[in-house]
Amino acid sequence: MLLHVPGVFTREEAARIRGALEQAEWGDGKATAGYQSARAKHNLQLPQEHPLAQEIATAMLQRLWKNPLFMSAALPHKVFPPLFNCYTGGGSFGFHIDNAVRDAQGGRERVRTDLSSTLFFSDPEDYDGGELVIQDTYGEQRVKLPAGDLVLYPGTSLHKVEPVTRGARYASFFWTQSLVREDSQRSLLFQMDQALQQLNRDVPEHPALIELTGSYHNLLRRWVEV
Repeated sequence: MLLHVPGVFTREEAARIRGALEQAEWGDGKATAGYQSARAKHNLQLPQEHPLAQEIATAMLQRLWKNPLFMSAALPHKVFPPLFNCYTGGGSFGFHIDNAVRDAQGGRERVRTDLSSTLFFSDPEDYDGGELVIQDTYGEQRVKLPAGDLVLYPGTSLHKVEPVTRGARYASFFWTQSLVREDSQRSLLFQMDQALQQLNRDVPEHPALIELTGSYHNLLRRWVEV
């Protein structure tokens, strides 16, 4: 399942964050890539311990934990702390699949990368190229979202970032370990939850809502891993 989550930050908030990122000192993006990925990765990355990275990451996670669409789709259990990258001057990242497990908190915790996310801080008109290209069951998806918006997709997906030939593409990326490991099960639960929310708005007193809500939670109980 590939999902667009709009408005994690407003356009004005994203512009302020982008302004701060433009003033930061960046390092080589290969520093956090695995052996195979490093051969295809040509971008800049903000060091994870950088105070600005930690400040923005904290704000991001606070927003996402209150975002009903993200919570419904991801069913998050653990999140790898958000990282920040910049593509400019032809920078790109060839086709790759993210590592299955990431060490977080200085190696004290491991996060299984069930879901990958990219949150854009640059507007599409600010740069040429830079599309996030994701291969899924419906073919090749090309993603280039407004500043402040996020895309969520399975960590098993083959994906790349096209070369940025004008301007700069600033974004954050991170991984989520879901309570439900299997993408098809998460997708079914997401569809059920969205339908239940719609029914609650349209026919809040319908007696079937209790039974349907119970079915959702019984499926979640069957599939959840904690």
